[in-house]
Amino acid sequence: MLAQENFLDLLKTLVRQPCVVGAEHSFFRVLQRELEERGAKVTWYEGVLVAQGSDPHSAMFSAHIDRHGLVCTGPNEFQYAAFVSGRKSDLLGNSVSEKLMMKIVDRFKDVELIAYEPWSGAYLGHGHISSAKICEFRNNLIFEVEGLSHVVAGTPIAFMDRLTQQDGMLSAQLDNVLTAAHLVHLFSLGFQGTAFFTAQEESGSSWRYLLEWFRRFGGATDQLIVVDTSPYATREDADEQQVVLRRRDANAVFNQKTTDYVTELCDRLQITYGFKDDYIDRLNAGLPESEHFSLGSTELGRIVSSSKGFVQGTTLQIPTTGYHTMGETCSLDASDAFNRLLCGIAGITLAPTPLL
Repeated sequence: MLAQENFLDLLKTLVRQPCVVGAEHSFFRVLQRELEERGAKVTWYEGVLVAQGSDPHSAMFSAHIDRHGLVCTGPNEFQYAAFVSGRKSDLLGNSVSEKLMMKIVDRFKDVELIAYEPWSGAYLGHGHISSAKICEFRNNLIFEVEGLSHVVAGTPIAFMDRLTQQDGMLSAQLDNVLTAAHLVHLFSLGFQGTAFFTAQEESGSSWRYLLEWFRRFGGATDQLIVVDTSPYATREDADEQQVVLRRRDANAVFNQKTTDYVTELCDRLQITYGFKDDYIDRLNAGLPESEHFSLGSTELGRIVSSSKGFVQGTTLQIPTTGYHTMGETCSLDASDAFNRLLCGIAGITLAPTPLL
C-alpha cells in the first residue's frame, strides 16, 4: 500500500496549494518541483505545463489544474474568479445566468479564505466569506469578505482547503486537483509519456492553450485522454461505477476507437464503468425538453469542436458528489481503480499488493 500512501501524501500537499482560476502560475511552480523530483522533463507555455518522459508519444493525458475561488476587483470588493476570468458580464453581452448565480450565492458562506501573490504564491492574508449577493447594477455576484480589506485589485483569493479521509472517502475541493495529482504520481510509477496540466478550464479557456501546443509541436492526434472529476447527485449514483467514461458531451462526439480501447481495458482490469452521456439520457427520459439536464461541457469536447477534429480522444473521470463545493467527495476505491486504469493505458505494470 506504499504507492497509495505516497499518492495521498502528494494529494494532501497539492490540495493545500492555492490555484484560483486565472491565477495558476504559483501552482505551476509547485507542479514543476513535484514532477522534476519524479524524473519528468517539464516545460512551461502560456496556460499549460507539459511534463514528458523518455517516450512522450506513448500516451498523452491532460488535466486542468485551476479551482474555484474569488478575486479582488476593487477596495474591499470580491467577485467569483471564474466569472471574471471568463469575462462573464453584461458589459459584453455574455452574462452569467441568474440560475447559475443563485446556485453559487450561498454555496461558500463562512468559508475560510487565503489571499496570495499570483506569481510566487506568497501568503498575503487570511479572511472568510460572511455573505454573498447579486449586484443588481452589474448582474454579477459580489462576496462580502472579512479580514482582507487590505488586498488590492487583481489579488486571487483561494478557498482554504484540506484533504479529509474518512470511511473510505476523500473530500476537498477535488475538481481537479485529484486527477492532476494522479498524473504527477504516474511519473513515480514509471510513466514515460506526456502529461498536460492546463489553466483556466473553469472559465472555458483551457482548450485554447492545449490546442496551441498541438499545432506548434504535436500535430494531429486521436489518442488524447482528458481526465477530470464527474459529478453525481447521490452517493448511490456515484458508486454504481468506479470510473466514468463518455462517448460525447454537449460540444462534440469523442473518438470511438479510443473510447472503445479504454472500455475494453476496463473490462480486462475488472474495473466497473458507466457512460455519463447514457446516465444523462436516462435522467432526461420522460422529462419535457425544457427540463433536460445538459450533457456537460468538457475540455476535450471544446478542443475537438474548435479544432474541427485535429485533436481528438476520449475522457476518463472519477465519480464524485458535492461538485464544486469544499466537500466534493470520491471513494478511495474509485481513486485506486482510476490509478490502475491510468497505469494500464500507460503500459505500467503495478507490483501486486502483498498479503498481510
